[in-house]
Amino acid sequence: QVQLVESGGGLVQAGGSLRLSCAASGSSFSLNSMGWYRQAPGKQRELVARITSGGSITYADFVKGRFSISRGNAGNMVSLQMNNLKPDDTAVYYCNAYIGVWAYWGQGTQVTVSS
Repeated sequence: QVQLVESGGGLVQAGGSLRLSCAASGSSFSLNSMGWYRQAPGKQRELVARITSGGSITYADFVKGRFSISRGNAGNMVSLQMNNLKPDDTAVYYCNAYIGVWAYWGQGTQVTVSS
């Protein structure tokens, strides 16, 4: 069983920055991909960014040029640097990891961007 623990959310003014981190533990198998999703009130959960074990990165169009994802700690940690934050970025951000076809989720961390 994989446990994902997120940190780094909070309240920031528009134009500010936050860094989210997620640490994975509990599995002896390599994580295929790690990433971040977000869910705003009344909306579906959506992909923000993900990075594979081979280093391939996917960003949602709405964060390109503003957010940057990276992996560390032998692939068991993923970080999301969020710059130039906008009020529309307000959401609960969830860490995600895959082992094969199995998906694992963190508990979520709130990001609130004030105008």
